[in-house]
Amino acid sequence: MDQNEILKHLTPVIYQRFKTAVELGKWPDGSKLSAKQLETCLEAIVVYEQKYIEETQRTGYVPPKKTPCADKDDEDTLKWK
Repeated sequence: MDQNEILKHLTPVIYQRFKTAVELGKWPDGSKLSAKQLETCLEAIVVYEQKYIEETQRTGYVPPKKTPCADKDDEDTLKWK
């Protein structure tokens, strides 16, 4: 299914149900998500969030670090022997 087709059928309520189902690994009735259902839900969540959700609020968002992990001077040069 292409992204436009997904967006055409995905409402905020369905998006939230998919998100909850992925988080819990089961549907509201208690039945477990199959691997295919999980894949479909994840795809729909990503497509919906790309279109309607602010980047900082999207699933899996990690803010950039304010400072690098190491100083540039601390970098080791790789030497092949």
